[in-house]
Amino acid sequence: MEKPRVLFAMQEIYPYLDETHMSLIGRHLPQGIQERGKEIRTFMPRYGCINERRNQLHEVIRLSGMNLIIDDTDHPLLIKVASIQSARMQVYFIDNEDYFQRKFVLTDNKNNYYKDNDERSVFFCRGVIETVKKLGWIPDLVHCHGWMSNLLPIYVKKAFNDNPVFSDTKVVYSIYDDDFPGTFSKNFATKLKLPGISDEDIQTYKNASYFNIMKVAIDNSDGVIIGSEKINPEIEEYLKEVRLNKPVLDYQGSDNYIDAYSEFYDEILVNESVYSD
Repeated sequence: MEKPRVLFAMQEIYPYLDETHMSLIGRHLPQGIQERGKEIRTFMPRYGCINERRNQLHEVIRLSGMNLIIDDTDHPLLIKVASIQSARMQVYFIDNEDYFQRKFVLTDNKNNYYKDNDERSVFFCRGVIETVKKLGWIPDLVHCHGWMSNLLPIYVKKAFNDNPVFSDTKVVYSIYDDDFPGTFSKNFATKLKLPGISDEDIQTYKNASYFNIMKVAIDNSDGVIIGSEKINPEIEEYLKEVRLNKPVLDYQGSDNYIDAYSEFYDEILVNESVYSD
């Protein structure tokens, strides 16, 4: 029997970024799932604050070179890779000079969220999709972490559901305490749209608040994990309704979350009726 394949789309991974609750999960969860007999691939954005020399990142020429069109502008996709030797795992980095060369992560030096975070999210999610297609590596399950990955569920389920790489892929979404103020740009729905995604599918994105983009991600996922002890109260309330239709895993402590997540993946993978359009 082949090993189940799990793709991780991470907003943060330690030690490439500072130590946070999410970045530590980004560091230890893929390793733990690999050690429990599953095959993994791990992706994150190549933020400009990541030191390429110290972390030994190098470009993967055969995966780079594609242009992604966002809001009628071409943006070259660069793929870099590094290894965490102690974990025996590789991390693929989605890179682009327009979006990820600045020296901060999600906010500028005055702690203001970047105005193009919506496009950065689109680029990251599409970059993951296109790289996995080039790798020819068919994931059984995609696990998304952080709002930077919010579009992967709708892309997998709507835009690429007929692609052989993603036609049978399940999606799990982790909800963290990573709220952002305000909304994405008013034309976010236009920027993210791809063939297969209808106007009805993206109606909610016309008011792209944190709650609304999380709601669409949850609706297009096969299962949800509460990744932080405290999450957005609106989402917490919405999950009461979600629990009636799909599995929701409550917050797990640091001593047992890897086993709990692995078992949750197995539950999602064997339950063919979890997701319904």
